[in-house]
This record gives sequence, structure tokens and C-alpha cells, in this order.
Amino acid sequence: MYNASVYYTEVYMSYDEGLGYTEGLGYDDRFDFDEITPRANTNSLKYDFARERGKPDGVLPLWVADMDFKSPPAVLEAMRRTAEHGIFGYSMPREPYYKALATWFDTRFGYHISPEKVVVTPGVVFAIATAIRAFTKPGDGVLIQRPVYYPFSQMIIMNDRKLVNNPLVLQDGSGSGAFDSGGSGTSCGGAPGGGSGASCGSGSGALGGRYEIDFDDFERKIVSENVKLFIFCSPHNPVGRVWSRRELEKIGEICLKHNCLILSDEVHCDFVFPGNSHQVFAGLSEELADITISCTAPSKTFNLAGLQISNIIIANPKLRVKYIKELHSAGYSEYNIFGLSACRSAYEFGGAWVDSLVRYLNGNLDFLRAYLTEKIPSVKLIEPEGTYLTWLDFRGTGIPAAKLDDFIINKANLWLDGGTMFGEEGAGFQRINIACPRAALTDALDRLAGGFAQ
Repeated sequence: MYNASVYYTEVYMSYDEGLGYTEGLGYDDRFDFDEITPRANTNSLKYDFARERGKPDGVLPLWVADMDFKSPPAVLEAMRRTAEHGIFGYSMPREPYYKALATWFDTRFGYHISPEKVVVTPGVVFAIATAIRAFTKPGDGVLIQRPVYYPFSQMIIMNDRKLVNNPLVLQDGSGSGAFDSGGSGTSCGGAPGGGSGASCGSGSGALGGRYEIDFDDFERKIVSENVKLFIFCSPHNPVGRVWSRRELEKIGEICLKHNCLILSDEVHCDFVFPGNSHQVFAGLSEELADITISCTAPSKTFNLAGLQISNIIIANPKLRVKYIKELHSAGYSEYNIFGLSACRSAYEFGGAWVDSLVRYLNGNLDFLRAYLTEKIPSVKLIEPEGTYLTWLDFRGTGIPAAKLDDFIINKANLWLDGGTMFGEEGAGFQRINIACPRAALTDALDRLAGGFAQ
């Protein structure tokens, strides 16, 4: 006689055994990030759509924020076993999914996540658009800090809200600024937990300045523009800031004072370089958690963007009910079974892989810094404190900002993200993705140097 409960128990136990089998893989520190994995003809947005996006054949793509590394072995194994089961029906997360998420954030950030606070969505941009509709009305002000991840602007405008900008301020490279960040600052070289690398002192010809928040303008705009929602990028894409606790507290103080909700996009939180640490915004206090929508996802950390899974943390139950209502009104209530499988296995068994990856990325950053200093000193690196997306300042090269994209594409034969995508404040800058094998980064920089040599 067919016993459904026994069947499902056996499948679930078999699935857990699969994860147990990969635990050794997940904590094996010998990962080959130098491996070149061909991505052409895989429906890759990064590699297969140059012509559709107005780029010539042969450009080397280091633009969009996905990595040229295979996902962790434990994730691949979990997905293989999910595929072998062969039935891909409607799916929801179970308790082990929430436990894996909670353990990751508790262990790495000291932030506790209880299951009822988690809302699963098919990506952070979708989640941001949902929050805009849930917590503001057409015509309401929504504040961002340009230059910033361009879908922030798109989602505000496309949902008929008023875009309010509090531009970040680029200070010079002296280390002084308008706001004392309380000890958080740039640290170059080294690996997590120790080590050393290239110096990034004032004598380094490759380094530009550091971005800071103009808090007077921030508060003035919230009041004068009647801002209802602030979309915050932490760590910041593209300028690479990992905000200090004092900066976060100042933001929180102003938003509490003026009843402004905060959507904190923390999707890059696992990529923080030595000398800096990421503070989950909602973890500052219960009072701030009560006005915060925290956006997290395994997509950047484990290279899972195509699986479209993210976890939105909303502590305030009234806000959470409003958010879920808006989410369901868009027709989304069941989840990608592969996304659930990958997310859980990544957070359970991907720790050593991520730690190794961050060390490798730090090596790429050292290489980039040294290369620019030696061979292209007119291009300045805005030293990142986090993320694998680096912000390059071309304003000292003599190339007019209006012609910079043409130079990058047609002279250097590269596909980067032009700075003005992130707002007019990005004129004269380019964003380059260094989450690639060292050989690819070397090729990209040689092409850039070759463009200047023409």
C-alpha cells in the first residue's frame, strides 16, 4: 500500500544525506578560482548578448555583477540530487531552509533571523519594486544616494514615485572627510583574518578618494521632499563603501526622527575586505529593525543569480503583512525548487568556499591596484572596502567623459559598466567586475593599457 508520508520522509532524508555527503566538499579549502569555465552559448546575459546591447563581437565582458566562478561543490551536488528526484512541483521552504539562513547571519554577522520575519522573493530588484509599491503612493518621494546601483532609480521612476537624490561626496585621498566614520576605513591587501598585501597609503599613485554621506543634505531632502522610503546600498555598489557603525547610526537617527522607512540592500554583505566589517542595519537596535526592510540573497555570494531566490527580512509584523499582500498581488507565492535547494545548501556548506573566494578576490584587488600604479597611473582606483565591483576614476586620463564609453568599447575592446548608468555623478568613471580568474583580469587590464597606447 502506498504511504505518502513514508515516501516523503524517505525522499527528504535522502536529500539530507546528499547534503551530508557534500559537507566534506563544502569545507574543503582547495578551490580552483583560476579555472576558466567557458560561458559562451549558455544564454549568459554577460557573454551572449553583446550585439543585442550594442557592443561589437570580441569585447571582454566584466560588467554585470555575476562571477565567472562555478558555484560551490555542495550547491552543485544538492541541485543534482534535486534534479535526479525528477518531480518539480510547487515548492515552499521548510524549517531547515530557515535554519541555514539564520545560522549564516548569526555566525557571520551576529544577527538573529527568526523564520516568521523572512519573506522569500525572486530577487532583490523585484523585492525593491514590491517595497516601493507596498510602502509608498504614486508621487511620494523615495531617496537614494547616487552614484548607486541603477535599478534603484528605474524601480522608483517606473512605479511613478518621485526620485530624490542625496549624492555621495567624493573626498580626496587624504583620509579626512565631512563625517568621522568612527574607525572604519580603507585597508588594502591581506586576507580575512590576517596577512599582508600591497600598501594603499597616500603614496600609491593608483588610488583615488573615498565617498561619504552628506548628512545635512540627507536630512534636508527627507524633510523638504517628504520622503517616505530610503533605499540604502550597504555595502555600496558601485563605490565599494562598507559603512561604519557611526554612519549607520546617524542614518537611523535621522530616519527615525522623520518617520522614514529604510530598505537596506545588503546583497553584497559577504564581500568585505580586511580592516572592515559589515553591520546588518536592522541589527543596530530593535527600534531601527522596526522601520527596516532588509534585502539579502545568496545570488551574489554563491553566484546563483539565475536561480532567482532572495530572502527579505521584515521584523515589523504590520509592515510584513503589507509587504506580503503586495507580493501576492503580483502573483508570486510559490518558489523555485532549485533556488530553495541551492540557497539552503550554500548557507549550510558554503562557508569555506566563500572564505577562499574572498581571499582570491583580495588577490585580484592587489593585482589591479599594482597594475594601475605601474602601467596606467592616470586611472585611479577608488579603494573598495567591500564588494567585487571596483570603481575606476578616468577623469585624469584626458578622455572627455562623453567619449569614455567609446574608448572602453572600441579602443580597449572591453565591456564595462559606464559610470553614468549609476547617475550623472558617475561621469568619468567605469565599474569593473573583478570576480573572474586572474588570467581574465590580466587580459582586461592589458587591453585597457593597449587602448591608451594607441
